Amino acid sequence: MFMKYDIPGGQAETLPNKLGLIKPEEIAISEFEGFLEAEILLTESLTAKTKFNAKYILKIHKLALAHLYTFAGKYRNVNLSKGGFMFSSALHLPQSMKEFEDEILLQLPVTYSDREKLIEDVATVHAELLFIHPFREGNGRTARILANLMVRKAGYEMLEFDKIKGEVFEQYVLAVQKASLKNYHPMMEIIRMIFSSSPQLF
Repeated sequence: MFMKYDIPGGQAETLPNKLGLIKPEEIAISEFEGFLEAEILLTESLTAKTKFNAKYILKIHKLALAHLYTFAGKYRNVNLSKGGFMFSSALHLPQSMKEFEDEILLQLPVTYSDREKLIEDVATVHAELLFIHPFREGNGRTARILANLMVRKAGYEMLEFDKIKGEVFEQYVLAVQKASLKNYHPMMEIIRMIFSSSPQLF
């Protein structure tokens, strides 16, 4: 098994899984299939009344990874960092997610008539969720599914996340870090870039 994050003050930790998979490529395939199935199920059940809140985010994670990990759909209980950048403290995750829900998620409008407002809200939700990093594994994919569901609910096609590579990926990482200062403008630029060729469905 393999390690993607640094655990401050501790040794590199493996992630035991329910399927007994050992090879990194097997684990990666199982995770990929889980997130793919979760996105399909959630897209099929998406309606104008769907509410994106903390419970919904936990649901995304559980649907995707419950077949593989016991921590699926649960907040992490360890502190994580990547490349020297510390994510939100595990101790404060319930409070961080509650504030995220109250101040951002529950303020989202039911419908959007303004494409720029949608881009702003998707960027804010995406950057903040990635900065909080509530899960032990699967944070980026959970955040991407949520972003795709937000734009689909508003009548647009999926975001083109495959464009985030090379220098753009470096900007993406910096945009997540800027969320620690409540600065979501860098993420807005990225969301606008991967949104630009997404035609409206109706």
